[in-house]
Amino acid sequence: MVTPETLEELRRIARAAGVLAMQHYGAAEEIVYKDDRSPLTAADRAAHDAIVPALEEMTPDIPVISEEGRLPPYEERRDWRRFWLVDPLDGTREFLHQNGEFTVNIALIENGEPVLGVVYAPAILVEYSAGRGLGSWKREPGGEAVRLTGPAAPGPDGAIVVESRSHPSKELEDFLKTIKVARRVQAGSSLKFGVVAEGAAHLYPRFGPTHDWDVAAGDCVWRNAAVSGQRPSSIVYNSPALLNPGFVIGVMP
Repeated sequence: MVTPETLEELRRIARAAGVLAMQHYGAAEEIVYKDDRSPLTAADRAAHDAIVPALEEMTPDIPVISEEGRLPPYEERRDWRRFWLVDPLDGTREFLHQNGEFTVNIALIENGEPVLGVVYAPAILVEYSAGRGLGSWKREPGGEAVRLTGPAAPGPDGAIVVESRSHPSKELEDFLKTIKVARRVQAGSSLKFGVVAEGAAHLYPRFGPTHDWDVAAGDCVWRNAAVSGQRPSSIVYNSPALLNPGFVIGVMP
């Protein structure tokens, strides 16, 4: 499964879903709010309806968990060795604000680890992708894929920290008081993982729960952003609630 060919197919699926999502970008459409008060748009549904059948056709023996689909109970998935995690539109608030910082996220989880991942931002045509043993890569419009090797150690001025544009927290402010910070930058969705993976920031701290589908593809990009081997990550997948309590990825000052 973890091959350049499979990763390229995931890129194609993500790009196709992004095209469909962009058909609703800026449209005056009714927004539905889910039980957790997060917004759901026609773009979320369109991307979901494109991604899930494509994955099921490509790998009919591998189950798919999508934020906008049926969420299997833990008793059903607790022994799954391999499954797909999909966030059809990560950063729906950024989509609604029309700032371009939303992504299509697709990841393959194998034995609790993301081993393939694509993060595609269709409004700005930026793509991060990665695979275990394949490295992490970034594509921008009109450019060739560039290998990502992560940040160097912070210098004497401290760490550049990338943080959520839509989810500030007291816990983040308390954490930043414990380290030397050179600069803080904001970004939406899973793009924050890419910012660290490409070395434009040293740290991405996130406090408070995130769902597995929010982070799996970006986490894969981070883990494989190394000259060789993998970078460490504390994020664990397939818990009973499909939630993780928070994390700090990157290189500490």
